[in-house]
Amino acid sequence: MVKKKNETLEWMKAMVIAVVIVFTVRAFLFTPIVVDGASMNTTLQDHERMIVSKLGEPERFDIVVFHANEKQDYIKRVIGLPGDKVEYKKDTLYVNGKAYKEPYLDKQKKNINGDLTRPFKLEDTAVGQATVPEGHLFVMGDNRRNSTDSRQIGAIPIDEVVGTTNIVFYPISDIRIIEN
Repeated sequence: MVKKKNETLEWMKAMVIAVVIVFTVRAFLFTPIVVDGASMNTTLQDHERMIVSKLGEPERFDIVVFHANEKQDYIKRVIGLPGDKVEYKKDTLYVNGKAYKEPYLDKQKKNINGDLTRPFKLEDTAVGQATVPEGHLFVMGDNRRNSTDSRQIGAIPIDEVVGTTNIVFYPISDIRIIEN
């Protein structure tokens, strides 16, 4: 009887330790997220499941998850960092006057046979000024014609960023690491 009590107590301890480890990892290191919508097509598909890393600061072209409001998180690509001037003209992204290639948009461009977005300067967007404000990020979805992003909702406070993501783990047939 004593042996059975000890065994039960050991199992309970193991379960408590496991729960504490899972909570700690999920709260401070990694968490899962489900892609909801088409704003990141063709890079990400609706209902794919991803791992979000809460480690490190987001960099240009990272895919980030952030709190859009109290009930909803968005997943977008970082285009502008604090202090950057962002402009889009003739289907080319310019950051601080330098043109950037966006190879993750190639498939999208091929599918629509044309420009992905109307030309804009940062001050013409919801940011409303020529540079990305300090402590904020300018984000856009890869499906530029069908994305609610910083052009409409403004720059995203870095404090609202949950983390970065580039690992799709479900569906199993689509497991992959997304290169930025």
